[in-house]
Formats: sequence, structure tokens, C-alpha cells
Amino acid sequence: MDDENGAHAHREIEVEPILTNHDTERPLQSIAAAAAAVPAAGYAMLRLRECVVSRLLFSPSTSPICSLRRLLSATASPHISPNPSSFAIEEYLVGTCGLTRPQALKASTKLSHLKSPTKPDAVLTFLAGLGLSGADVAAVVGKDPRLLCAKVDQTLALKVVGLTGLGLSRPDIARLVSLAPECLRSRNIVSKLRYYQPLFGSFHSFLRLLKRSSHLVSSDLDKLVKPNVAFLRDCGLGACDIANLCIAVPRMLTTNPERIGAMVACAERLGVPRGAGMLRQALQAVAFLSEEKIASKVEYLKNTFRWSDAQVRVAVCGAPFVLRKSKESLKRRSEFLFSEVGLEPVYVAHRPIILCLSLDGRVRPRYYVLKFLKENGLVDRELSFHTAVMMTEKVFVEKLICPHKEAAPHLAEDYAAACKGEVPTNFRFT
Repeated sequence: MDDENGAHAHREIEVEPILTNHDTERPLQSIAAAAAAVPAAGYAMLRLRECVVSRLLFSPSTSPICSLRRLLSATASPHISPNPSSFAIEEYLVGTCGLTRPQALKASTKLSHLKSPTKPDAVLTFLAGLGLSGADVAAVVGKDPRLLCAKVDQTLALKVVGLTGLGLSRPDIARLVSLAPECLRSRNIVSKLRYYQPLFGSFHSFLRLLKRSSHLVSSDLDKLVKPNVAFLRDCGLGACDIANLCIAVPRMLTTNPERIGAMVACAERLGVPRGAGMLRQALQAVAFLSEEKIASKVEYLKNTFRWSDAQVRVAVCGAPFVLRKSKESLKRRSEFLFSEVGLEPVYVAHRPIILCLSLDGRVRPRYYVLKFLKENGLVDRELSFHTAVMMTEKVFVEKLICPHKEAAPHLAEDYAAACKGEVPTNFRFT
């Protein structure tokens, strides 16, 4: 049984060590009772309840979960909305939650059953207690309006206790909620995080993925994610490869396992077998592309670079990302490499990484430097274009720019200009 969904008796036993300190219970109850007895503005009550929730959930030693329930109940009496009998959800979303009118209109259709601000007020206070700003809360409610219907003591608070038990800090939980508000309503969020953290290396790596897609929070772990991970491992991908693949293609683990199998089969047809070092890049290149689109791009590569079937296979195996390059980008590269540099199709086919590098920011400027140095006898004529292009920027400058400061004092300046697209007609000596 999932840790989050155990019997109530087990739930009480699990949280007891985290929330046990009678010394803090009495002062907090006194604060809550005093607040409930004294009429106050909605904002003041919101801040008081935020303080109570925050201290209960994140102080080093806190009171039992039952005290949390009593305190939330005690502080829920004075509502932000002054007249519950005339409660209008759209106005509440705009005036209290901070949504825009269009956002509120859209969200209100999911909350039409609410007749009182009691639950929404408690949820807003709880979110503020996590450390979310007003803008953060507005964004969260905009993404997941149904969160306003959640029970704070029976759902939200227990989720936070479980996440804290995984080692997440208050800012961690706040960031998680901001990126994927539905996590607080997810029945298995704690067990999912327990699985995802080691898979992606850390909680912060998992957050990187959530920035692009929150599907991992809502997807079925046993029917989709785990089978896909197991299949990719069987294909020879390690944990780091799987994590990087998912960050680049967030839907990779949450799609139907048959589609993952079809992508691997497509990579194999292109010449990248299971277990190959380029399999991750190949899967990233063909992910969610139709067979027709891939075939069209392969044909374009053959025609543009004058490659045979064997040569295009070599090129795609060496740099699968060429399949993701636009036709215009590939055309510009072919014109430069063939017409200006004078390379042969077979040379490019066996060094396809050149096609994935920045043409204007790297390949073209380095060609001009190399040409200038060779024409003026400043460098070994055997130094290849490919070698110069593949050097890191630091090595390129150290080996081909710095040694010629006296013979060509403007070389560094001209190279910098070329990297910005301001290619001089001729590199200068004086």
C-alpha cells in the first residue's frame, strides 16, 4: 500500500515524531483563540493564520497533527469575504485571489458549487504559510482552481508533512507547488517524489523537468513511467541518459510505452542500434516525429549534401540532431561548406557535428581565422578545418589567436567582430 494511503492509525504513527512538542502547542492555541475572539480585518487574519500554519509545519519542534486541525478550525471563523450569503466565486477569484477577470471567468466554471469562502480562505492561508507570495498564489490558483476546494487539515497539511519527511525544505515545497499545484491534490505525490528524486539525481533536477512539463506529477507511475524507464534501461540507457532525455523531451516517460518502442525502432532503422552511445541523441531527435516527416528530412539531407544512402546513414548516426535542423539552416550550411570552404560531401558526412554547430557564431569565423593564418604562413598548413572548428573557444584562442599578437595585432579584434556577424572583408595585419 502507498505510504500516503495507509490506514489512519498508521498515518498518525508516521507523523507523530515530526509533530510532537506540547511546549509550542499552548502558545499557538492561545494566539488562535485570541484571534478568533477579536474582530479584525481579513488581511490581518490571513497573516495570523499564515504564521500559525508556518510554525506548525516548519518549526523544528511542532505540535501534533490533531492540534493543527484544531488551530486551523479556530482561525477559520473570521473570513476574508465579509458576506458568505452573497458569495460570488468570480468576484472572489479577482478580489481575493488576484486573478485577472478572464482567468477568473475560466476558473469559476470549475468552482460553481462553492457557496461559501470557508474552504478557499483556509487554502489561501495555507499557501501563504508555505511562503508563496500573492502573485505566486494567484498563479497557483490560475493553474489549478480546484485546489481551493481541498481540505487543509485532511489533505494539504498531510501532503506537506509527507514531503517534509522526504527531506524537502519549505522553499522546496513552495517551488514544487508553484510549478505543479496539482501535486497537493495528487494522492500519490509522496511516493512519486520518492521514486523521481533518485531517478533524476536530485529534487532540483526534478524541478528542472517540472519547469517544462508537470505531467510527471499526474501520470500513472506503475502503468506509464516505470515501464518506460525499464524499457529504456533495457535499451542500454543509464540513469543519467534517461534524466537528460526526459529534460529535453518531457513527454518521453509519460507517453504510451508502445510509442517509446516505436521511437527506438525508428532509431534502429536510421542506423543507431540499442546500446549505441548515440541512442539518447537519436531518440531525442526522432521523438514524436511522424515516419513521413523523418523520411522527408532524410531525403532532404541526401539532396542538399549530395549524399548516398550509406553516407546519410553515417551522418545521422554520427549526429542525429541534424534531423532537427530546419531546411533553411541546412541549406545555408551546405552552401558555405561546399562553395566557400570547398569541402567534399563525404568529408561532411563523416564529420556531421559541423552541421550542428553555430554557422555564424563559430564555424564561419574560425574558417576565416584559419584561412588568414595559412595564407600568411602563420600556422601549419596541415591543420584541418574540422580540428579548428571542434576546439573549445579557450583552446582556439590560446592556439590560434594569442601566439600571433605581434605578427597580426588585429586578429583578436577581427575574430571577435566575425563572431558577432560583422565579418571583415580581409583580416588585417596593420
